[in-house]
Amino acid sequence: MKLPSSLFRHLLAWTLGALCVVWATFIFFGYRTGVHEADELTDGHLASVASLLFSLPVSEFQPATGAAELSGLAELKAHDYQQSMSIVVWDASGQVLSRSGRAPTPAFNLNEGFETVALGQPPALWRAFSRWNGADHTHKMTVMLSLSERDALAEDIAGQVAVPGMWLLPVVALVLGLAIRRGLKPLHDLSSQVYLLDVHRAAALQAPPHEEFRAIVHSINTLIQRYNAALARERELASEVAHELRTPLASLRLHAAALQSGGLPAAEREEATRRIALDAARAGLVLADLLALARASRAELAEAEQPLDLVELARRVAAEFGDAALAGDHDLSVEAPAVCAVKGHPVLLQLALRNLIENALAHTPRGTAVQVRVATGPPALEVRDNGAAVGRSQACATSHHLGLGLGHQVVRRVASVHDAKFEIDDSSPGERTYRIVFGEPAAP
Repeated sequence: MKLPSSLFRHLLAWTLGALCVVWATFIFFGYRTGVHEADELTDGHLASVASLLFSLPVSEFQPATGAAELSGLAELKAHDYQQSMSIVVWDASGQVLSRSGRAPTPAFNLNEGFETVALGQPPALWRAFSRWNGADHTHKMTVMLSLSERDALAEDIAGQVAVPGMWLLPVVALVLGLAIRRGLKPLHDLSSQVYLLDVHRAAALQAPPHEEFRAIVHSINTLIQRYNAALARERELASEVAHELRTPLASLRLHAAALQSGGLPAAEREEATRRIALDAARAGLVLADLLALARASRAELAEAEQPLDLVELARRVAAEFGDAALAGDHDLSVEAPAVCAVKGHPVLLQLALRNLIENALAHTPRGTAVQVRVATGPPALEVRDNGAAVGRSQACATSHHLGLGLGHQVVRRVASVHDAKFEIDDSSPGERTYRIVFGEPAAP
């Protein structure tokens, strides 16, 4: 069965892989260095023996009975690194004065210094060091060591360097695995918090004390806050929809039942028909506002903020209601500076402004002046009307209550997206102003 992907195993595999490559490189070069240094040590030993023997009197260079045989006895070996040297001493004429060790006698004409020579039958390789005793060249000495013995010593020394590294690798791998697991503990704790996260609760994630996790935790907490805010808005919207639709739907059922029963006088039948049309229109306005809210939510997610001119936006939207203002005998005007630059969502701001203008035209008496105004410092969009509340009809008052419900929910949603504030100002007698106030103006 295939194991699930794990960041710990992924990191451990890559780390151990890199460690093995580095460790193998270390062992390889350590082994080669050990062999080289052992060879150098052996050559130095040969040269040291020659120098030591030349410090003895010349009378000492006499053949000793059985010297060759004694040098090969195993009981004479006192140390693992003790080497079996073979020594040959000649006089100036090439006569052998002394010989010890098991190496065959080499040729007298060997070059001074180090040399690898083949001696005996069958031939075997020996490492030799030859030198004269001084400038008068009265004696010549060659110190020899079997090349196989030298190579065995070199491999033994190199192995002593490399083997501890091979034994140490599993220990280092184990400690490294424990260190990686401990280092990933904050990530495991955060993963556990995310797994147990309940988005229906307002509890935020607790960020580990590491800079790398802050952006992730902040993003998740922001998503939770947005989700909870969306849930709250949807609950408010559902409550508002239920409140707004209850009255027109009840009225529709009542008057439709009255029409179905028959026997109503012509005047009552006409009034019932008019009320059905009015309630249907009111329900249509509620549904239109619901669609506007849904559109605002989609635009909030899909449309990025961009620089825009509030003046140009206000004039374009106001021009769309020219015919409606003329039909309702309203005076619709725009007051704005030359330019007012902000950063925002054009679709949402047009939606909010249309909502305010439509509300002012539909729910004020004929002859009302409706003014769309763009202010600066701070930037603001305003819709002002001078329709006195006492002069409105009952139908207008009912419709105006609808405008203060779902319609203004749309405007508040748009304002919150732009970190702006939606205000209703009715402090002036006979006037009411609906205002969206932005922050500092954007750079042009």
